[in-house]
Order: sequence, then C-alpha cells, then structure tokens
Amino acid sequence: MLEIHQFYMLLLLLNGNGIGRRRMMMMMMVVVVVVVVMIMIIIIIIIIIIIINNDVCTLHCQKFLISRVGEDWIFLILLGLVMALVSWVMDFCIALCLQAQKWMYGGLDSNLVLQYLAWVTYPVVLISFSAGFTHIVAPQAAGSGIPEMKTILRGVVLKEYLTLKTFVAKVIGLTCALGSGMPLGKEGPFVHIASLCAALLSKFMSLFGGIYENESRNIEMLAAACAVGVGCCFAAPIGGVLFSIEVTSTFFAVRNYWRGFFAATFSAFIFRVLAVWNRDEETITALFKTRFRLDFPFDLQELPAFAVIGIASGFGGALFVYLNRLIVQFIRKQKAINKFLMKKRLLYPALVTLLISTLTFPPGFGQFMAGQLTQKESLVTLLDNRTWAKQGIAEEFEYIGHAAAWKHPQANVFVTLVVFIVMKFWMSALATTIPVPCGAFMPVFVIGAAFGRLVGESMAAWFPEGIHSDGVVYSIVPGGYAVVGAAALSGAVTHTVSTAVIVFELTGQISHILPIMIAVILANAVAQSLQPSIYDSIIRIKKLPYLPELGWGHHEKYNIRVEDIMVRDVRYITLNCTYRDLHDVLLTERLKTLALVESTESMILLGSIERAQLQTLLSQQLGRPRRLEYLRQQAQNERKHMSVASTPSSEEGNHKVNQEVRFQVSGWAIAEWEEQQLDEQVNFNNCKIDPAPFQLVERTSLHKTHTIFSLLGLDHAYVTSIGRLIGVVSLREAIEGSVTVKGVKVRPPLASFRDSGTSSSDAEVTELHKLWNRHTNLTLPRDPQPSDSDEKSQ
Repeated sequence: MLEIHQFYMLLLLLNGNGIGRRRMMMMMMVVVVVVVVMIMIIIIIIIIIIIINNDVCTLHCQKFLISRVGEDWIFLILLGLVMALVSWVMDFCIALCLQAQKWMYGGLDSNLVLQYLAWVTYPVVLISFSAGFTHIVAPQAAGSGIPEMKTILRGVVLKEYLTLKTFVAKVIGLTCALGSGMPLGKEGPFVHIASLCAALLSKFMSLFGGIYENESRNIEMLAAACAVGVGCCFAAPIGGVLFSIEVTSTFFAVRNYWRGFFAATFSAFIFRVLAVWNRDEETITALFKTRFRLDFPFDLQELPAFAVIGIASGFGGALFVYLNRLIVQFIRKQKAINKFLMKKRLLYPALVTLLISTLTFPPGFGQFMAGQLTQKESLVTLLDNRTWAKQGIAEEFEYIGHAAAWKHPQANVFVTLVVFIVMKFWMSALATTIPVPCGAFMPVFVIGAAFGRLVGESMAAWFPEGIHSDGVVYSIVPGGYAVVGAAALSGAVTHTVSTAVIVFELTGQISHILPIMIAVILANAVAQSLQPSIYDSIIRIKKLPYLPELGWGHHEKYNIRVEDIMVRDVRYITLNCTYRDLHDVLLTERLKTLALVESTESMILLGSIERAQLQTLLSQQLGRPRRLEYLRQQAQNERKHMSVASTPSSEEGNHKVNQEVRFQVSGWAIAEWEEQQLDEQVNFNNCKIDPAPFQLVERTSLHKTHTIFSLLGLDHAYVTSIGRLIGVVSLREAIEGSVTVKGVKVRPPLASFRDSGTSSSDAEVTELHKLWNRHTNLTLPRDPQPSDSDEKSQ
C-alpha cells in the first residue's frame, strides 16, 4: 500500500507543472508504442515461422503465437490505434482546408466581388470533387453509413459495402466534404469507417487463424467497431459505446460490451494523446471544455425552462427528419428533374453548395448568423459560460475572439441566434441529401446548442439579477442551456438517450446531468411519437431489408396473431416430386428457400431447401456432363449401326445425307431424353436440407413474432399446426407495410403475399427458360451460376 501511495503522490507532483505533464504524456506514448511494437513483432515472427520450415518445434510455436494473435485484445488494440490515427489525420487535413478558405477570404478583403468568388468557389470545388470521387470509386460510400450498418448487424449481406475501395472513398470524400465548411457531420460516416477497418483487419487476421472467418465473430467485431467510430470521433468512449448500441442494435449481446469499451477507450485515448503530441492541447481534456459554476449550477426554478427546451427539441427533431425525407422524395418523384440530375451528377451538389455558401457569405447575409465561423468555432462560442447580453443590449458585453462574429451593429444577439437557428436548420437538412460521405449529428448538435443558448439568453434577460436562493444571487448560465439544447435536439433526431453521456464527455461537465436527462427524455418522447429516427428514415427511403420497430403505445399488436398476417398460399415441393415439378417451381417462384413436405395430402413439414441447392439438382440432372455422356453414347450406337448397314459403294454417295440425318436424329433424341429426365423422381440424397427451419404456431402474437425476428435476424418463418405446413411469414412483408410509424397496419387474412421472398435476377430466370427450351436447339447447357440476388440473400 505504501508503494502505491508513493506512486500516486509522484503522479500528483508530476501533474503539477507543465514539465510533469509533458513527461507523463511521453511516458504514455512510450507505453502505447511498446504495446504496438510487441504486437507487430509477434505478427512478423509468425510470418517468418510460416515461411522457414514445418518441424515439430516450429509447429508448436506457430500454434502458440497464432492463438495469441487471434485473441480479441490484440485485434481491438489495432482497431483502436488505426481509427485514432485516421481520425487525427482527417481532422488535421480538415483544419488545413478550412484555414485555406479563410486565408483566401481574408487576403481579398480589398475587393468584395473577389472575396465572394473565393468564398463560394472553394466549397463548390471540394464538394464536387467529393461527389465525383465517391461516385467513381465506391458509390456505396455516400451518406451516413449507420443505416447500412444497422442492416448488416441484423445479418443482411450488403455487397461491396465493407471493402477497401469503399474505405478509400469514404475517408477522402468525407475529408473534402467537411473541409468545405458545409453543415455536415463526421460521426455517422466514422461508424462506417470503423466498420470498414474492422472488416479489413478481420481479413488480415484470418491469415493467421480461421477464427475471424466465422460470421458471428465478424458481427461481434463490427459491433465493437461501431463504438470505436463514435468514441474516437468525439473522444467520448462511454457515450460512443452506448450510442452505437442504441442506433445499430435492436438486441445487444452483453459479451460484446467489454470489446466496445476496450476499443473505444483505447482509440479515444490515442486520439487525444496525438492532440497533445501535436501541441494542440496541454494535456488530455474534453474536446469542448466548459467552465460552468459547480457550487450552484442551476436553480430548481429553471427546470421548467429545461423541460421546454426538451419538448421544443422533440418537435424540432421530428421536423428535421420530415424535412430531410421530404427533400429526397421530392427530387425522386420529379422524374424529369431526377433524370436530368442522374446525367449531371455533380450539378446537384454544386448548386446546393453554391446556395448555402452564398447565404453564409460573411459581408452579406452571413453577418446575421455568424457565417464566418466553422461548426467547431460556433459550438465553442455557444457553450461559453458568460452572458452575451443583458436585457438584449449587445453593447454591454465585450465580444472577444470568435464571439465577435455574433455581434451586429443593428441587431441584438436574439436576432442573430434566431436567424442562425432557422437558416442552419433547413440548410443542414438540405446539405445532408448531397451524395457525399456525410452525417447529420454534428449540424443538429450545433443547432440544438444555438436553441439552448437562445433560451438561456432569454432567461438571462428576464432575470438580469439572477435567481435568488436563500439571499444569495446566482446569475443565469446560458452555456448550460446550450449544453441541454444540444443533447436534446441531437437525441430527438437520432432517437437516443446516450447523447446526454456524449455531452458530458464532450464538455467535461456533469453539473447539468439532471436537466440534460429531463430534456433528452422529453425530446425522445415527443420525437418518437411523430417521426422515425433519421437513420430509420434513411432505411425506408433506401428500402433496406430492415425490420421496422413496432409503434409504441398501441395495444393492437398484442391481439394480432400470425394467422392474421401469414401467407396461406405457400409454394413447396414434395419428397416424391419430379424434376419437372422442380423446374416449374424455380421458373415461376422467386423465393430464396422452398419448404419440403412429405406429400400434398399430409403436408408434414420435413425441412427447407435453398434455391441454389435446387438449381444444382436440376443442373446435375440436365447439365452438361450428362448431356455429353448421352450424346457420346448416341454417337457410338449410330456409328455401330452405320458400320453394319453401309457398303463401300454407297458410303461416299450418301455421306452428306447421313450427316444431316444424324443431326436430326440427335436433336430429336435429346428432346426425348430431356422429357424422360424431367419425369424422373428427384433424388434428395446429395442435397443439403435444413431439417429444422424456424417455425411458428398460428396463435403466436405479432409482438412475439416481431421480437423473435429482430433477435434472431430471421428472413422468414414457416407456420405449422401439429407439424403440418399451413403458412409462412416473411420479413419483406413487414417492411412493405404490416408495421407503420404510428402503429400496426395489418392486411386482411388470406391476402396475397406471393412476392414476399427475395427476388432472383433476370439472368437466372432466362437460364431456366433456356434449360426448358433446349430441345429446340443443340447448344450444350452451362452450369447455372448463383445470381447476385441469391448471394445477397444468403
């Protein structure tokens, strides 16, 4: 105990001066470097051992080291380190881009026209480059990334979404988009970037062991990566873990909890250490450090004002989501505009950027909304603990530094804040529709801080002498209201409560924990009753295969049964079916899997078979090898027959006639052979059959069905009664309208759900038509390849 106490006192002494801080930072950097170097040495040793030889001793060492490299903590350290470096480098590049714009703007102060051209041209060029680069390299990199990650973590495979070229497009495109100064966010895309790093690291680590090739293992690593994305973006590991759970997971496995915290904490630590190493900070502190009063942060009489902020933020968050979706749907519904913009892909982002940058031009309309400030600078000033104006008189406050941008000679601070909130609100909703890597969290966070600041300044104007408490006067702290507003509005837009924790870590203040929680909960209650979250809204716009949430506050979902919504006209195959029946089912139905029953009379469910397996059975029966074998036997039989029947005198004269007859006989024989093969009974011995597909009973409630589908990531489930197949329920039908935002919408019983399965591609159907009509020509069949649709559905 004495040694621990002495060590603790040493740390306190070292932390008491600047030299001590620098030494501590150097010590921490050395520890991190040592850990990383050890990991790299282990990996290099493994590679050398694999290359050298394969004797018994080497194999033992190889197995030992591979087992160590395959451990989670090594993977998570590498993930956190890479993401911290990526985040720091991106922030550095973004800061350079923003400084370049201000340098160009400030250097042309003698000519207003040139100033305007420089102010608007710079972001237009960056946004156009970001949009073009993203579209050429990886179009799937555009947008936030959280909606797609929600879909992937549910078990759906999105092709080309977690690849190296997507990572490159996301990082470069996001850097240019944020460097343009547009009201765009970093948090959502960083969740995608962290998931990309995790996927690429899993492929790299699979070289040393097959554990990372397991699908469930990859899902666990992706869940941790989502936490890392938020953690290293805001240096908020605790809020990052909670936020990632709320926005990406319907059900969260507790075993992944430590992984998320470990990786997010390490990543946030390295991210802030790099800032100290670059001399941006003196020591590790909060990203937006505030200095609110701690002895008496707020009075109980201020709680109604905080509640008003929460309720208003709930309506504002729902309006933001609705406006964002309205803009996207308006562009898509206008076919002429949509077609034109599809041809001129860079025109829409360029026009939107030109409009927003024109309105934020500082000498123009931007002087009423602090247009010259970046999002970070705006947030720093909004969280200031000083009161900007007393009773609305701006002259009584000395604006210093970035705060001077809020001062206007003719308008007071209330006018500039209102204009800022209104303009940034619709600008952010419009900017997030640009096809570049971008998020909406940070713009909404800043707007919420401005709204909270407006309420705080209003309270300071209404109570200029502060609120009396036991004879002691405590002035209003508008910065506290800004913190509450930022957490409330961002929570309303994303439907999360963890924004409160993110705010605590961002500001380093926990004094306003009670008003923040009250505001965030009220904002969520209002927003969730009006609109889906911004991520669920994007999921619906893109029609991603994700099961929507049941509307809360509606009791109908407990009374609805599976028998009310199931598909009764189920397509199936029997155990004694023929290949002709198999062909007809594949040709007419586009389901991913088909049910296998004992017979049409009994309807006893024996299992389910994947569509690819049925295609393989049909291909084996009528495919190229069997067809060649049949033609070879036919040719041998015909050769024997011709050798017996022909004479030397007639052979030369009848050669051409015999050749034509041979082709006609072969074509007729192939057609007859195909008919015989199609009439044969299917042999399921070499076919992979799932003997226990997921089943429900007809009296299962909709609420329980929804929970099971969400928990297990199911695509469909068969409905049975005493083992007899009577129906099927599918995910696609739920997405298409069984569940709506405001509650439950159920189609009448016996409704047609024939389109509930995963569609196959046109090429696959064409191949089946060719298989059916091969008797009309002599082309040899090719073995059918699985289509993209089938690969995606598996």
